[in-house]
Amino acid sequence: MRQEPIEAARNFISEYFPDCQGAVLAGSVIRGEFTETSDLDIVVFCNDISTAYRESLIAFGWPIEIFVHNFISYKDYFENDCKRARPSLPRMVSEGFVLKDENILDIIKNEAQKLLDKGPEAWTSETINFKRYFITDVLEDFIGCGNRPEGIFVANALADLVIEFVLRTNRKWTGTSKWALRSLKQYDLEFAEQFVYAFDEFYKNNKKCAVINLVDEVLQPYGGRLFEGFSLGKK
Repeated sequence: MRQEPIEAARNFISEYFPDCQGAVLAGSVIRGEFTETSDLDIVVFCNDISTAYRESLIAFGWPIEIFVHNFISYKDYFENDCKRARPSLPRMVSEGFVLKDENILDIIKNEAQKLLDKGPEAWTSETINFKRYFITDVLEDFIGCGNRPEGIFVANALADLVIEFVLRTNRKWTGTSKWALRSLKQYDLEFAEQFVYAFDEFYKNNKKCAVINLVDEVLQPYGGRLFEGFSLGKK
C-alpha cells in the first residue's frame, strides 16, 4: 500500500538521511495538486556532503526526487535559479513542509522567501528589443506558415517567447512546462485565460487571429513588432 505523502517522506528521511540537519517536502503534494503520477520532491540539507546532487528513486510506494545540499551549495543554486528567473529551489524551500529541522530551516526559508519577494532583475532596453525582434520573427513565421504540422511547432515556440516576455518585462518569475502557465496565472489571471483561449483556437480550429492579436497587444507598449533597424553584434 502506498503511504500518505508526508508519512512516506518522513520515513524516507529517517531511513536514508538519518544524520541530515534538515529536510522539506515540496511540490504538488504540498499544494494539494498531486495525481496518481506525482512524485515526492524532497530537499535535504547535510553538512557532511562535499557537492550537491540530485537523485531519483522509488521508496515507500512513491517515486521520489531528492535534492541534496550542504550549507554552501544551496546558496549557489539560489543565485543561479534567480539569474535565470526560474526560482525552482527557492520555491521548493519556501513552500516546503518541514520533515526534519535541527534549527537551520528558518534561516534558509527566510533567504528563499526574500529572493522570491524581490523578483528577478529588470530587463534592459537592449534585452527587451532583442526579445521583441525574435518574437516578431517567430510571429511572422506563424502568420505565413501554411504547413499545419510545422505551424504547431512554431506556435509552441511563440507561446514560450510571449509568456517569458510578459513575465520578465513585469519583473515576475518565469517557469517551464506547467510552471509557465502557473506563473502567468499568478501574475494576471485574466490575461492567462486570454492567452489559453487564443492558442486553443489555433490548436483546435487552426484559427490564427486571436494569437496574432494577442502578440501584437503584448508588444504594443514596447513599440510593437521589431525588424527594421535591429542589429546584433555590429561594431
